[in-house]
Amino acid sequence: MSICYKYVIKVGDKEIEIDDRIVKILNIYAKTEMSLEKIAEELKLSDWMEAYEFVKKVPAWIMWTPSLIWRREMEQCITAKEVKIIKI
Repeated sequence: MSICYKYVIKVGDKEIEIDDRIVKILNIYAKTEMSLEKIAEELKLSDWMEAYEFVKKVPAWIMWTPSLIWRREMEQCITAKEVKIIKI
């Protein structure tokens, strides 16, 4: 039985589902000098403090997972028998 896990990060009154676009932004943040203001802009958060709260809640392994691998894993959710949503 295949199980697919989807991750949702709650920041303020918003819930952000982790997809390959979000993972790509997190990869850039982890590997370069991307600012929290830029993350807030990319994710349509109100300010850098919400971006900081978001980054703090994201598990480190997600931040370092290549977006291509993430996309492949999420494509398997289409055929999964069960999808579990993990809210952080």
